[in-house]
Amino acid sequence: EVQLVESGGGLVQAGGSLRLSCAASGFTFDGYVIGWFRQAPGKEREGVSCIGSSDGTTYYADSMEGRFTISGDNAENTVYLQMDSLTPEDTAVYYCAANKPRRPYGRRCLDRSLYDHWGQGTQVTVSS
Repeated sequence: EVQLVESGGGLVQAGGSLRLSCAASGFTFDGYVIGWFRQAPGKEREGVSCIGSSDGTTYYADSMEGRFTISGDNAENTVYLQMDSLTPEDTAVYYCAANKPRRPYGRRCLDRSLYDHWGQGTQVTVSS
C-alpha cells in the first residue's frame, strides 16, 4: 500500500524557516514524481514544488521560487521541502503527493489533478 507521511510543520515567526519531510512507503521513488501542495483556509489546494525522482528535475510555483527548495533522498524514500523567509501568507496545510507518470510531466507536475497518492498533511502557521 502506498503511504505518504508528512512531518516538520509547526508555528514559526515571519522570516523564519521550516523543513518539511515526506516519507514514502509501499513503493520506491524511482520513476515517480513527488509534489508538495498547500491549502489555506477557504482557498483551493495549490502546487508549491515538485521533483522527478529519476532525474532530480525541480519546479516551483512563482511565489515560492527562491524561498523554497525541494530535494529528495531516494535511498531514504523521502522528499524534503526547505522553506525560508516565510510570511503569514504561507500559512496552510502542506501536503505531499506522488504519482508515476507515463510521460514526463514537466512543469505540469504542479497540477494537483495529476496525483493519485496523497499524505494527510502537516500544518504550517506563520505568525506576523
